[in-house]
Amino acid sequence: MQIKQIPNFMNQFTSKSFGFMPDNVEIISYQLSNKNGMTVQIINYGATVTSLQIPVSTGKLVDVVLGFDSLEDYLKSYDLPSAPYFGTTVGRYAGRISQGIFKLNDQTFHLNTNNNENALHGGNVGFGEKVWSVTNSTLGNNPSITLGLVSEDLDENYPGELHVALTYTLTEENELKLEYKATSTKDTIINLTHHSYFNLDGHDATVLDQSIRIESDKILEKNPYNIPTGNFTDLAHHDFDFRTAKKCPSSIDDSFVLEPTNNAVAQLFSSKYNLQMSVFTDQPSVHIYVGGNCFDILKGKNSADYHPSSGICFETQNFPDAPNHSHFPNAVLRKGEKYHQKTVYKFEHIN
Repeated sequence: MQIKQIPNFMNQFTSKSFGFMPDNVEIISYQLSNKNGMTVQIINYGATVTSLQIPVSTGKLVDVVLGFDSLEDYLKSYDLPSAPYFGTTVGRYAGRISQGIFKLNDQTFHLNTNNNENALHGGNVGFGEKVWSVTNSTLGNNPSITLGLVSEDLDENYPGELHVALTYTLTEENELKLEYKATSTKDTIINLTHHSYFNLDGHDATVLDQSIRIESDKILEKNPYNIPTGNFTDLAHHDFDFRTAKKCPSSIDDSFVLEPTNNAVAQLFSSKYNLQMSVFTDQPSVHIYVGGNCFDILKGKNSADYHPSSGICFETQNFPDAPNHSHFPNAVLRKGEKYHQKTVYKFEHIN
């Protein structure tokens, strides 16, 4: 695995070209760095995290997220039978909506379907495939960058012109903070999430040697097409009871129900580097995903061979298909109201 020496720098914000879209729009890569040497790189294509380097052991860095070296590879990944969504911002609605249909204000909306006749992660062209604009940035301690996107009325057949802002902040406590805000010109539905595949041993390793803990006693029951049935599965004596940490499963694609808390809702542990990632969120679920969308053919950063166990997603979000289940948390954003979501990924060394 390629490990880079930590450069000697103070907090900074830098940018460079990452390539050009087919319509010749330039995509920029922005880097935030803290005084500990932790760095995150974000491109305005999809508000995507392409690199997240964490200081480990004796002053070295390990890149803990999967991704590609070029814009061309990100573009091509959406042409795969099932896109991996490496590091992207998912919207308008993360997860699946059954048959792409929901009702709002006595009107039925038919979304574009892209997954077994269901709508997944926003449809045919979700937020991960759109060019965002940088609207603000801050330097010094806790540097940040804010990216904005306007999704027009009836984009992928969702109602309302949606204005989205996402702020990434890198703190001196080695936290990557994500804060989402949105408003709509009409009543609509919304569910935004972050889709990095994490691997604390490095993006070219396997997560199967790492352990996870999830503070949840139930998951959403789902049908064979991964659509929630509306019922819940008790995790007592279940293979997916991770309230006590255990090894990452080789295959999982499930939404864990969360209770409101200021504590970590999920954690990932690496014994190789004695490194821990803790996830904090105000969302009602975290969707855990391992085991797909790499097809054993994907070449990632530094020519790494990505495989189904290369990374694990911690997608903090509302429940999939919530608009079609009245007892699920509210997914409706009313005209004039504000959507607000916060998630934090914190990295620490453990003994």
